[in-house]
Amino acid sequence: MQPVTRRSPQLADDAEVVAALRNGDEEVFTALVSEYSNPLIRLAMDFVHTRSAAEDVVQETWLALLNGIDRFEGRSSLKTWLFRILVYKAKARGARDARSVPFSSLAVDRNERAVPEERFRRADPWTGHWASPPVAVSSVPEERILAREVRDRIAAALEALPESQRIVVKLRDVAGWEAAEVCGELGLTDANQRVLLHRGRAKLRATLEQYLRES
Repeated sequence: MQPVTRRSPQLADDAEVVAALRNGDEEVFTALVSEYSNPLIRLAMDFVHTRSAAEDVVQETWLALLNGIDRFEGRSSLKTWLFRILVYKAKARGARDARSVPFSSLAVDRNERAVPEERFRRADPWTGHWASPPVAVSSVPEERILAREVRDRIAAALEALPESQRIVVKLRDVAGWEAAEVCGELGLTDANQRVLLHRGRAKLRATLEQYLRES
């Protein structure tokens, strides 16, 4: 599942944001910091030892954004560019701090199921069909999905994913990277990237479904 996000009105258009940053618009920069600081810190934590190190990396990222905004050519979204800077800075800091994350060997458990077996019927004519069908998220009002409690629940579930799934989901669905970028950065095959993304998204969707059933 891909998270539903709502951007600040000041951040609705990349071209306008870039122009505002180049003109030194503090209000737009503050909105950008408010929108992305927490996701940046959470991603940085996958590369460094401590929260304080992650916060340092994010500060370096914001400075790099401001110093490099005149060179931004719009080949990707501003958000994708911002997170690319963060990953570069975080990996460098992690290397300096001797945090070793074996990205090139991120494991894919071939026996893990994206959806638990108990969600399907067994031992009857409908074996393999849903016993507990998924909630149609598209039918749920957007304001309910965007509620703070839901977002907090999803954020907690994201952090609870196995490291390999968590990093891939963050890069694809939070940072907005393309599959090829993730494979190149993490040394994954395209097949393994797809498996990790699918399993991570399935777990997040299950968390959302459980919340919707409970509330």
